[in-house]
Order: sequence, then C-alpha cells, then structure tokens
Amino acid sequence: MNHVAAHHPGFLSPTGVEITFVLVGLATLGAALLTVTTRQLVHAALWLVVALGGLAVEYLLLTAEFIAWVQVLIYVGSVVVLLLFGLMLTKAPIGRSPDADSENRWVALGVAAAAAVTLVWVVVDAFRSTWVDLHGVVQGSSHATGESLFRHWVLPFEALSVLLLAALVGAIVLSRRDGESAEANGTPGAGKEKS
Repeated sequence: MNHVAAHHPGFLSPTGVEITFVLVGLATLGAALLTVTTRQLVHAALWLVVALGGLAVEYLLLTAEFIAWVQVLIYVGSVVVLLLFGLMLTKAPIGRSPDADSENRWVALGVAAAAAVTLVWVVVDAFRSTWVDLHGVVQGSSHATGESLFRHWVLPFEALSVLLLAALVGAIVLSRRDGESAEANGTPGAGKEKS
C-alpha cells in the first residue's frame, strides 16, 4: 500500500498537463471576464471566441477529443458566427456603445457570484461519490458521448437549437424594422433597392 502511494505524485507535485490545465483555465477566465465587461459589442464577441476556444483546449487536456471538436465546431464556429451575423443585421455600433453599459454592475456581479456558488455546490454535491472507471469505456469517446447525448440530453440539445433559431429570426426582424422605419421617415436613399 505504501509502495503504491509513493509512486503517485499527489497534489503537491503537479504534472505538466495539470499546470497547463490551470494556466489555460486562468486565461479562459480572463477572456470570459473581458467578454462581459467590455463596452464594445464586436470585442465582446471576439473575447467570447477566446473563452470558448480555451474551453476546447481544456477538453483536449482532459482527453475528451470529441467534446473538444464539438465545442470548436458548434460554439466557436456556429454560435459566434451567428452572434456576429446578428450584430451586422441589427446594425449595432462598431465602437463604444452606451447601450452596452449598465448602471447595475454590482447587482449583476452579486447575481453572477450567487449563481457560480450554487453551480459549484450542485456539481460537487452531485459528483462527490462518483469515481471514474479508468479501465472501462473512455468517457470522452464518441461512443460514450453519443450514447449519453441521445439517451439523456436530447431535449436540452434540441432546445438550444430552437433558441439559436429564435435569435437569428429576432435579428432579422429587428433589421427589417429599422429599414421600414427609415423608409417611413423619408430618409434619402432608403428605397433605392425597391425601384
């Protein structure tokens, strides 16, 4: 028993993967903070790309390659492109926007801290006695992930796709409303494309 414990590195001697995991996690946290604190919408979308890319690297370090590529393809690719597309359709300002700032920063910080503490508590409580079977099926493999996704998580997965579709439709509606109000006000050049 002591012989096995002597060869296990423990928490006081982290490996290179663990050090990289912590460093990437700190960089991802910094990018996430910049995402919600910047006053420029396009910069927020680009910092979101960095934060979601950092999560993909974390999945790679956890040997969950399939989840990492799903993170890159769906979130870094689709969601951020959809967000930028919505910003372009709604003609959001490129520079600093007074609408992107709120006077309720402390309230938002309190709600975010309470949500983070609740989420950490729920996850720790749910997985307190869970052990990973290292000799079974690899947890990040496409077989294990697909079985879990299509057996237990089908409804949230489809709800997310409906949410993204609703965001795109909302962006199109807002852009068309802006065009119609410009034509109603008689803005020069507003109806050039119809003639």
